[in-house]
Amino acid sequence: MTTKSQAVLNWIDERFPLTSTWKAHLSEYYAPKNFNFWYFFGSLALLVLVIQILTGIFLVMHYKPDASLNASGVPVAFASVEYIMREVPGGWLIRYLHSTGASAFFIVVYLHMFRGLLYGSYRKPRELIWVFGTLIFLVLMAEAFMGYLLPWGQMSFWGAQVIVNLFSAIPVIGPDLSLVIRGDYVVSDATLNRFFSFHVIAVPLVLIGLVLAHIVALHEVGSNNPDGVEIKKKKDATGKPLDGIPFHPYYTVKDIVGVVVFLFFFSAVVFFMPEGGGYFLEFNNFIPADPLKTPPHIAPVWYFTPFYSILRAVTYPLFGLDAKFWGVVAMGASVVIIAFLPWLDRSPVKSIRYKGPIFKMVLVVFVIAFFILGYLGVLPPTPGRTLVSQICSVIYFAFFLLMPWYSKLDKCKPEPERVNFK
Repeated sequence: MTTKSQAVLNWIDERFPLTSTWKAHLSEYYAPKNFNFWYFFGSLALLVLVIQILTGIFLVMHYKPDASLNASGVPVAFASVEYIMREVPGGWLIRYLHSTGASAFFIVVYLHMFRGLLYGSYRKPRELIWVFGTLIFLVLMAEAFMGYLLPWGQMSFWGAQVIVNLFSAIPVIGPDLSLVIRGDYVVSDATLNRFFSFHVIAVPLVLIGLVLAHIVALHEVGSNNPDGVEIKKKKDATGKPLDGIPFHPYYTVKDIVGVVVFLFFFSAVVFFMPEGGGYFLEFNNFIPADPLKTPPHIAPVWYFTPFYSILRAVTYPLFGLDAKFWGVVAMGASVVIIAFLPWLDRSPVKSIRYKGPIFKMVLVVFVIAFFILGYLGVLPPTPGRTLVSQICSVIYFAFFLLMPWYSKLDKCKPEPERVNFK
């Protein structure tokens, strides 16, 4: 560095911890040297978050959260989305980046969570990182749901109607809670404005705060790796982990490879199939919201469908409470139970590389059941599909609730003392 630039940097460091933050979280943050491609998805989730924030800012400049009808008899909110698509220079690209980014966000987050299951990234001392991650997932679901209402199309309107009405199944407080969420007795302009405010301001602030907490907690205890070896236990004379390398430049450069591959597929969807076959942007959502015309089949976006299937799988009342209430409980529990993984897994090893056949078999069955639930969630219910959903829901919860037993019974291999590249 030149003398002048060093002087400027020193002046900043005296007033703000710029250099020390750079060292702590990048240049001198030692990560395991055996990361594989599964570790791309954390940084990709951060990239998609930035894409969503930037595109969201430009969309807000032209979007109007108004459910009233314009001179053409079309809701103003719906017309403003059409205006963005047809009249705003580059508006179609910004809108498709944002809508595709919503699905991309859940894809990389689901893969990021699956990597945690594979390598035991939720185990001690990373319990709090996992809890923060589960909270991020919950907040992300709320953010996506509220954003889904904003185009004010048929599926937006009726999807919100169905989901908000689920809260009315809660005893005593349910009807009042639904009223508070809607801001009216039906989904209306008040609902649209509430969801817009939360989607644009409140929820993103919470999401960014949780992401920062997630990263800070990660860098405090260190990253996990495919072997499950704690690299901080083996250090050289200077205190540097023997099995670690600086995150910058090694992994910052390596992550660029993942970013390029991701952007290749992301761009292909944006430019050639932004509707995603009706899964990313549903065809009914290109029709203005009509409170007098219910679509023949109402289903949430694909990333909610596994949990929606669990909700629909509950068809019997219990303890004097109707099935709708227990469906809501089951759907909520299916997400919350993920946070308890650190205390449910009793295996002596972290990574699937050293776990026995029981865990591997159970994990495969769990993933298959999760995909089946997701597929059934986009289809209209029938007695046969409901039965399959019930079976897969039992498998889903059994994976977590029986983990303290089958993880103990599994015959595991001993973990290595050092990172193993074989």
